[in-house]
Amino acid sequence: MAATPHKTQRIAGIIPARLASTRLPRKVLREIAGRPLLAWVVDAARACPQLDEVIVATDSDEVAALCLREGWEFRMTSPDLQSGTDRLHAVAQELAPHLGANAIYVNIQGDEPLLQPAHIAALLKPFSSEHVQVATIKTPCTPENVDNPNAVKIVTAADGRALYFSRAKIPYDRDASGSAEYWKHIGLYAYTKAALDRFATLPPSRLERTERLEQLRFLENGIDIYAEPVDTDTIGVDTEDDLRVVEAILRGL
Repeated sequence: MAATPHKTQRIAGIIPARLASTRLPRKVLREIAGRPLLAWVVDAARACPQLDEVIVATDSDEVAALCLREGWEFRMTSPDLQSGTDRLHAVAQELAPHLGANAIYVNIQGDEPLLQPAHIAALLKPFSSEHVQVATIKTPCTPENVDNPNAVKIVTAADGRALYFSRAKIPYDRDASGSAEYWKHIGLYAYTKAALDRFATLPPSRLERTERLEQLRFLENGIDIYAEPVDTDTIGVDTEDDLRVVEAILRGL
């Protein structure tokens, strides 16, 4: 899949940014290298030339106030929405009239300050096939992350179609052959409007609730996700340790 989406397709990068994070409360407003985490994410997204628009989606007045001060485009979303995908869908409803029916909506996690244009380029590649509705990316899993439940693993078919996502170590190397390949899922997604509309009508699925992975709602309801490989991992800021690691990297830029 070397091609990219047709140049007439508009691509919107949407950054869900909420304060009610369980593992690291208020993390999008936490300072990293002298700036709020969200500022680094917005700058990283704006540096991706594939994105026609970059919009913060939030249910927080504090985040909205930061967006106003910085001059970032943002949309307020309901605090009752359960997931980042639900917030993306709400914003897509507003954007669809001027972006067009074939627009692609990119979900950029509000805790991914190390996003690179190469990640977005890979994320969009599967849309060169007209049947693709949802895409994501994966990278080789480091040995220390193979057994880490916070590093989500992905198994794909030969054509890149995701077979399963899990916090467990998959695939299981039954004979201890050492030949198993492990891939880490990077939580960037791109969707067609149709896929977002369908997601919004579906209740949380059994596997989604079990693994606490909302992408499993798509798979459990017959909506394929295609994963493109990338060489460079990102570091999502979920813990105090993550924050310190990312701060050291950003201070070194």
